[in-house]
Formats: sequence, C-alpha cells, structure tokens
Amino acid sequence: MQRPATRWRLATVAMCALSIGCAQTSSSTGGAGSATPADAKTFLDHANETTLTLGIAQSQAGWVQQNFITDDTEAIAARANQAAIEAGARFAKESTKYDKVDVPADQRRMLNLLKTSLVLAAPSDPKESDELTKIMARLESAYGKGKWCRDPSKPDTCKNIDDVTHMLSVPGNEKVLREAWEGWHTISPPMKKDYQRFVELSNKGARELGFPDTGAMWRAKYDMPPDEFTKELDRLWDQVRPLYLKLHAYTRMKLHEKYGDLVPATGPMPAHLLGNIWAQDWSNIYPLVAPPNADAGFNLTDILKKRKMPALDMVRTGEHFYTSLGFAPLPKTFWERSLFVRPKDREVVCHASAWDIDYVEDVRIKMCIEQTADDFTTIHHELGHNFYQRAYKDQPVLFRDSANDGFHEAIGDTIALSVTPEYLVKITLLEKAPDTSRDLGLLMNKSLEKIAFLPFGLLVDEWRWKVFSGEIKPEHYNKAWWDLRLQYQGVAPPSARGEEFFDPGAKYHVPDNTPYTRYFLAAILQFQFHRALSKIAGCTLPLNRCSTYESQEAGRRLNAMLSMGQSRPWPDALETLTGSRQMDATAIIDYFEPISKWLDDQLKGKAVGW
Repeated sequence: MQRPATRWRLATVAMCALSIGCAQTSSSTGGAGSATPADAKTFLDHANETTLTLGIAQSQAGWVQQNFITDDTEAIAARANQAAIEAGARFAKESTKYDKVDVPADQRRMLNLLKTSLVLAAPSDPKESDELTKIMARLESAYGKGKWCRDPSKPDTCKNIDDVTHMLSVPGNEKVLREAWEGWHTISPPMKKDYQRFVELSNKGARELGFPDTGAMWRAKYDMPPDEFTKELDRLWDQVRPLYLKLHAYTRMKLHEKYGDLVPATGPMPAHLLGNIWAQDWSNIYPLVAPPNADAGFNLTDILKKRKMPALDMVRTGEHFYTSLGFAPLPKTFWERSLFVRPKDREVVCHASAWDIDYVEDVRIKMCIEQTADDFTTIHHELGHNFYQRAYKDQPVLFRDSANDGFHEAIGDTIALSVTPEYLVKITLLEKAPDTSRDLGLLMNKSLEKIAFLPFGLLVDEWRWKVFSGEIKPEHYNKAWWDLRLQYQGVAPPSARGEEFFDPGAKYHVPDNTPYTRYFLAAILQFQFHRALSKIAGCTLPLNRCSTYESQEAGRRLNAMLSMGQSRPWPDALETLTGSRQMDATAIIDYFEPISKWLDDQLKGKAVGW
C-alpha cells in the first residue's frame, strides 16, 4: 500500500535533540582532523539514544494527530516533525567529521546511514532553513486542501480527491472522466513557483552533506554508487517491460472497442480512461478487459459480508497467518491501542497504516476496516510491517529499519500474495478451491494493479532526479513529465498540457517530497520473496496459487532476513532469504505466466507498443 506517511519507519534516522545534544557532541570532538574512534563511538551512542527519544515523541504525536484531528493536534505533530527535519540535517552533517576515522564496520555503516537516510536536508543558514520549512508546509497544505470546483462560488460543486477518485473509477462517460481528470489537475499549478524554490534550497542542503544534489542523496542510500543504482533500475525494468507492453496493447485494444477513436488503435492511451487519477492502477477498468468466462468461482467480499465477519476477527485471522509461520503473537497493547473501525464521535485519518510507536513492542495498525476482500488483504499487508518491526527490535536503534526502503513495503505485499484460494480453504472461508483454469480473471485483475504500476513507479523519481540535477529546467517541468509518461507508460493527457500546468504536483508524493522508487522496488521484491518462500514451503502448485501459510521453515527463513533490519547491506538480507544477492524481476514473469500466454493469443496480428 502506498501510504502518505510511512509510519513503520523512523521518521528520520538522523535525528538529534535541538536543545544542547548536538552542540555538546560537536564541541567535544573539535575539528574533523582531531576526531578519534572514541569520539565516533560517543557520537553514535548519542545518536542512537536521541533517535529513539525523538522517534517515540514523533510517533506519539503523529498517532494522536491522525486519531484526534484538531488544530492543536496538528500543531503538536507539526512541531515534532519540524524538530526531526531540522535536527536530522544537523546530525547528518555532524557524521561527516568521522569520514576518515578508522572505526568498526558496524559503526561505519551507522555513520553512512546518518548521511544517506535523510529525505530532505535543510540548509545550515537559519533563514533558508525556515524558508524551506514554510515552503514544504505550503506544498503539503495545497495538496491536502486541493479541490476542483465546477463553480467556485458554489461549494456544493467542489470535489476533493476522494470524490474525483470515485468519478474516475467508473468507466463509461468519457466527458465526465475528462472533466474530472482535468479538474483535479487544476490544484497543482499554484505549487510550481514554490516547488522550484524548494528544489534550490533542498539541493543546497544536500550539497552541504557532500552530495551533488537531492536526487543523488536519495540514490546513495541503496548500498551502491548512485549511478549504478540507476542502471540497476533500468535492468529490472527491462526484465518486465515485455509483459507490460502486452498488457498495454491488450488494454488499448479493449478501450478502443469501448470508446472508438478516442483511444487510438496504435499509440498511447488517454490517461483519463484507465480508472485512476494517475493511470498507475488499472484495476477499476477490469470489467472492460476481463477475459471471457473469467469468474474466479468465489467472491471473498460476499463471503465476508454473508458471515458478518467482525473487523477484530479479520485482524485475528491475519495475525494467525504470521503465528502459523512461527512468529510470536502480537502483544496485548496491539489490541488495546490499534484503530480497527471508524469512530462515530470524531474524524480520523482512515488511510491504512502500520505504526511502531516505541520501536520495541508497541506496534499498531490504523484502519477503518470494512468487510471487503481489499481490506482483508490489506490487514495481512499492514501486519507485515508490524512483524518486521518486531523482528529487528533488538538491533541498535539506527538499524531498526528495513534492509532498504523497498523491503518494508514488499514484506506486507509478499504475505498478501499468499491470500490464495487454497489459503481461504484452510481457514474455512472457502469450501473448495476452484480449478486453476479459473485463474485468468484473478491474474488479469492483479496484473492491472501490479504490472500496470511498474512504469509509473519508475518515472516519478526519474522526473525528480532530473529536476534536482538541473537536467530538467523549470520552464520544461510539465513537458518533461509527460515525455517520461509517454516513454515509460505509453499514456498521454486527454488535452494539451503546456507549462502553465504543473501536473507532477497533482501526485501526492511530489509536493510531500516522499521518494517513490521504494514502491517500484517493493513491486519487484514481493514476487521474488514469494517465489523463494513458496519453494522453501515445498509448494508445487503454480506460483500464483502458492501460499506459505503454516510453513514453519518459510517463517524461519523469513525471520532470519527480517531480524537483520538494516544492519547489513540489502544484498546480504536478500541472500539470506532468496539465496541471491541480486534483485530479480523474473519472479513476476513466473507468477503471471498463465495470463502472459493468454495475452499472446489475444494479440496475434495486433500492434504492440506506441
């Protein structure tokens, strides 16, 4: 799940008390040339201690703010977040004093993590740091309050993102879809000037840490030189691109049948007709592209509703999946402090998220659970974050995170892939698993979610990296955005989009400055993890039917990787579970093999590509 706030991570790994902590550490070490191994050890001990202290305060403030939404709780959470951002930059810069000090490998890794784990490095100049903070607040507010109004003088004509999301999810009326798509994209042009200045200031902060720009700082966190990481992403995309091209061609063919010449028989697809504001998930248009006789043989949502399964029972079912692998049950506080249903007495942020409040045992989820297949699967996903958090709780604080930021998302999705018909039979939600010949519909639906997302998962950060580096100039922001969307996704806007628009800003993660590559990596890794775990569990079924439920050996291997946290480079963690040190997208090809072959038959003699 792409959560706006990644609450399963330390909000900023590099944090230091704003009061006297950093100043004391700095003064004790003198200049860079006089720093000693003992100084480095003292510095890191202080870093671990203050990271934990500020991390707990920030998590508590964020939890209260999202569960009791008032001006006061928002202000409290904002202060905690601001303290982390400013202190994070100070701590990261402090770590550079020990670049040439001879320290043990684990301490060197901590020092490197302090420098590379920042998402935003504020400039050291107080005025510029304050300006950057205010710009970020304005950008986040502009998105959060964004509305499209048919008539600004009439509030009842205004639509927020939830309204627009629903409108675009219903295929059929092209004019309505176009109006909704264009309407939502009116929220972002006012962001452009602020975003340009944000780039300048964030780059200045990154350069103070020794990075060429903010994009290079983001890429440096992946245990390889930034340029090599970019090549690694290209390699993974090349592995899955042929499957995406087939799905694109088939979807275009079906949309052409539905909308006529509004969708060209060859060329890119109009972005507003794919069921999603950003055309990143096409599952809402499944009715238009479903294979004939694609009934899966069961409907999990109907089953849950018929049984009137309470939210608490749905969560306990998810927990039992993990305990069946050998993980310890969740603590009593999880059940006392989590949010499972929408309260009747107050507004809350219902977006599903997993929380690690004290970075030891106080783990929670926050959801407004309904009796749907999506929520049932999401519970399994969110609990994956919680069990990951508990697995690495004995690591030093700076290592209490996933091997790389794609791993945390991937774990939850890996377990969600095990919610198969066979699993539903074992937990008595289904009497009998349908024959595998019924899988085409399930695989098509999942490919519209998983495969359709892959190119978008790449291009968001590619655009930003080029903006940060200066390759994309402000006067070409929008053109470059659509050039990349055409190159990777094969989609085009429904109308001309000049530089008076700022369409990247209509995607939450851009004004919020949340890196996006993690979602692409998670989309790759979840299938690689699933294939490895299925093999360990001895599954002989097609990969899309394999479930690791009740496999203690799979659980042992999974825990061995999870418990490492980020104490070792991610290839070490990957090898612990999969036996390979390289990310491998061929597991996606294996998983979707039945639908891939079916697409080949449907596309004989048809144009593929754009």
